Amino acid sequence: MGDIDEQQSPQLLYSLAALAPGTGLRDGLDRILQSGKGALIVVGDGPDVLEICSGGFLLDAEFSPQRLAELAKMDGAIVLAADAGRIARANVHLVPDPSLPTSETGTRHRTAERVARCVDVPVVSVSEAMGVITLYRGEHKHQLKPIPALLARVNQALQTLERYRARLDVVAANLSKLELADQVSTRDVIAVLQRLEMVRRIAAEVAGQVTELGIDGRLAGLQLEELMAGVPDDRTAVLLDYVVHDGTWDLDHAVASLSILPADALLDAAAVARAIHLPGGPDALDSPVSARGHRLLRRIRSIPDAVALRLVERFGTLHELRAASIEELCRVEGVGDQRARLIQEGLQRLVQNSDLDGLRGS
Repeated sequence: MGDIDEQQSPQLLYSLAALAPGTGLRDGLDRILQSGKGALIVVGDGPDVLEICSGGFLLDAEFSPQRLAELAKMDGAIVLAADAGRIARANVHLVPDPSLPTSETGTRHRTAERVARCVDVPVVSVSEAMGVITLYRGEHKHQLKPIPALLARVNQALQTLERYRARLDVVAANLSKLELADQVSTRDVIAVLQRLEMVRRIAAEVAGQVTELGIDGRLAGLQLEELMAGVPDDRTAVLLDYVVHDGTWDLDHAVASLSILPADALLDAAAVARAIHLPGGPDALDSPVSARGHRLLRRIRSIPDAVALRLVERFGTLHELRAASIEELCRVEGVGDQRARLIQEGLQRLVQNSDLDGLRGS
């Protein structure tokens, strides 16, 4: 299982946050490792968990890292409340369905994987022999990494993300110039969408690692937030500008199709065009297309989303919107004389700030 697939699981991310440095549970797990012991811990004490519990004894005691480490000296599993605030049971024998598949070899890890597969709760296995902590949740397995190694990996990933974001900014600026000159081709649109999706996927992986770092990942989290500013909205706006909407295909379909596109297909312009149903299709990548104007309207301040949507519906393309007079703009609901002038001046500023020399056909 790859890191990106794992990090895209909301359940796994939630579980990683509960085990992150700075939490009481992580402190308890570290104490178990430091004492040279192993442990099997189930985070959840609902009826489905109790059904696979045998033996042991009821505690219902307040959780503390020290108590967890002491109870780990016994052979059985430890069952915590769902919020890990209380220790429900200890020295429990877990009896999951033995027919469930498992790739593990050790008894503790095999049990942990099977419990996670049959009950929707986080299950943690602390390996006495290998000195590692492994989290199981559903079909996912994630081995917690040492903090120094994880920090180095996050910093490297952030550097990669920064390079990809810089390249994205270049191709996005070029698309803006082409849109203002009404010289966009399907290939130009795909170039931006490819970069947007690459940046999103790298960020998703980094986000999972930042979650795993807990309090040690605060600075990395701020850097990630800065690098991703505007990216999700830009991806939506580009798709709104160019994807054909009909009774069987819309924005949600396009977003989902782009998100699940395999990495090799994402690098293939024809495959991207086919996946998201761009006009012209994969056989006409150099065919001209016109922007509807969603993305560039977002760059004009004081234009509410609802008004921008009505402008696009009224004029159809960015080219027609640019050519509209004050009177024509004022006919759109929510646009008065002052806002119409703001729209015209905003679009004119975009033209002035864009170097249109050297574009195709200029």
